[in-house]
Amino acid sequence: MALMTGAEYIESLRKLNTQVYMFGQKIENWVDHPIIRPSINCVAITYDLAHDAEHADLMTATSNLTGNKINRFSHLHQSTDDLRKKVKMQRLLGQKTASCFQRCVGMDAFNSVFSTTYECDKAHGTNYHENFKKYLTYVQDNDLVVDGAMTDPKGDRGLAQGAQADPDLFVHIVEKREDGIVVRGAKAHQTGSINSHEHLIMPTQAVSEDDKQYAVAFAVPSDAEGLFMVYGRQSCDTRKLEKDADVDLGNKKFGGQEALVVFDDVFVPNDRVFMCEEYDFAGMLVERFAGYHRQSYGGCKVGVGDVVIGAAALAADYNGAQKASHIKDKLIEMTHLNETLYCCGIACSAEGYPTEAGNYQIDLLLANVCKQNVTRFPYEIVRLAEDIAGGLMVTMPSQADFRSELKVPTKSDMSLGEWTTKFFKGVAGVSTENRMRILRFLENICLGASAVGYRTESMHGAGSPQAQRIMIARQGNIAAKKELAKVIAGIVD
Repeated sequence: MALMTGAEYIESLRKLNTQVYMFGQKIENWVDHPIIRPSINCVAITYDLAHDAEHADLMTATSNLTGNKINRFSHLHQSTDDLRKKVKMQRLLGQKTASCFQRCVGMDAFNSVFSTTYECDKAHGTNYHENFKKYLTYVQDNDLVVDGAMTDPKGDRGLAQGAQADPDLFVHIVEKREDGIVVRGAKAHQTGSINSHEHLIMPTQAVSEDDKQYAVAFAVPSDAEGLFMVYGRQSCDTRKLEKDADVDLGNKKFGGQEALVVFDDVFVPNDRVFMCEEYDFAGMLVERFAGYHRQSYGGCKVGVGDVVIGAAALAADYNGAQKASHIKDKLIEMTHLNETLYCCGIACSAEGYPTEAGNYQIDLLLANVCKQNVTRFPYEIVRLAEDIAGGLMVTMPSQADFRSELKVPTKSDMSLGEWTTKFFKGVAGVSTENRMRILRFLENICLGASAVGYRTESMHGAGSPQAQRIMIARQGNIAAKKELAKVIAGIVD
């Protein structure tokens, strides 16, 4: 099958019997739902740019499995150049959408499962690697979106998987059959899950032998029997339901998406099982996926950051403050922070190395440093953007007020729209509406519905800050650094 276009991707979603719930109700036509559709538009652009000659080198690759041209989001990295192109592609898409385009998790899962299954088969004589290669070939041939799913609800964080009062708080195997397995549980905070054709499930943390039923990896279609999803709401999301409120949305066309994905005794056939109680490889899979996904943030968040910086600079222009030295300095600081994130994403890619399976792994230490910076720098970038924008970003009236023809009973005989337009005018030559649009955009990305794709997700996506610090401590090799100091200081033990 040829690479799909964005329009073909959207039509392919209509063929699925995906079970979606939101606001306590089942959503029948979720593809066209005004709250959900912006996130679908984000995924669609990953298809359309693959057909754009200007961006084809970043957006497409040659499959090592089939030799066919494929979307880079379904590619197994074959070199450090592939790793760098991944980051550059993510920055490009962040610039184009100013939101989360939702396919990175699947791409990172592909590469993690590919290498882990190879080493698991080598140790246990299993056949998971061949299963996965056949599955990924199917994904590539059909140009599918796959939700990579790692995070479980977890329940009591102080207890192991098997010690939870409710065993379903982590996805686990409830039955092993001759033709496959039956799984139960849920995956939480799943980016783009509703917009995906398939789900690739992985353990959320290392697993002990006593809890080996939680060491499971598999793939199922989005409309598998027993699988349903509950859409996660975002700040200001119901603005999308209002009539004639596109200015108030800030980012009308694009948006992110998260959902709870529930598995109520879902059957998985053997050829779609990639780990089944091999608990000694669960930690490897988690560590590798986390590394790839932390690398991703050095691309996507930088692209969105580019747009935030541009929006803040526009707000300064529209406010008439662009010549102030402190404004110039804040824009410099925002750029410095954003490019530092990008440096980390490129660095961990350039220092990548081949796995036993043949695909390329990033430098884990530098990937975790990258994500640790992402937990901090976007917050400072947003703070500076809000500083530059001013308080009107969160206090201005609605689009309905600016466009209202309702006469206000005063001697001036002006409409409500005329009054609000008059008093929120900025510099000459810029309409009040355009000033409002850029401020609403900043509100949306700093505080509103897009915050999940930039600010808040920068903190918790791909693991909490402490998760990265644990990996930095593990990978930092303090013992070797001590020896360096001993040699130079002349210390002999």
